[in-house]
Amino acid sequence: MFELITAGGWLMVPILLCSVVALAIGVERFWTLRRIRVAPRHLLTEVWALVKKGNLDREQLARIRNSSALGQILVAGINNSKHGRELMKESISETAGKVIHELERFLNPLGTIAVISPLLGLLGTVVGMIKVFSEIMIQGTGNANVLAGGISEALITTAAGLSVAIPALILHRYFLRRIDTLVVEMEQEAVKLVEVIHGDRDVDFE
Repeated sequence: MFELITAGGWLMVPILLCSVVALAIGVERFWTLRRIRVAPRHLLTEVWALVKKGNLDREQLARIRNSSALGQILVAGINNSKHGRELMKESISETAGKVIHELERFLNPLGTIAVISPLLGLLGTVVGMIKVFSEIMIQGTGNANVLAGGISEALITTAAGLSVAIPALILHRYFLRRIDTLVVEMEQEAVKLVEVIHGDRDVDFE
């Protein structure tokens, strides 16, 4: 492995850094975007049961808010439910915007890595080929080892850049799709809460 890195030249350093950052973001987002941390099942049922019993005090609200992203949205709606449907929906929308922004955290850097990694590899290819032609001009075509070294550097950086970019792109697409799915589910739960509290819907959370 070290020999490959050395053979690839100095451009292998930023490519390797990109791979480390992409891996770290992937692990962090897999952990953060778990359903239990974002939109736990039956949370709305639990919240509504507390509302009906009159047990939804500050301590319970704080616990629900800190438990998940959906909890933040539901608590925002409950806190403003007495001020009418429209204000309740506005508070839910404002909190949802903050929650979605947090869910999308680090995805821009991950997408950037997916774009720049193959470009770094291409730059390594160009640098390697420049070295090859420079050596040809100086020594001619007789020194095969020198020519092979330049070509090797060019190919290694290209392969390394693609090896980082492809998984990074897959992860970026996966996380975007995951977030879209979770946002739709949270939106449905928030709508149910608004309709139930204002008497426009029977309790059918299951």
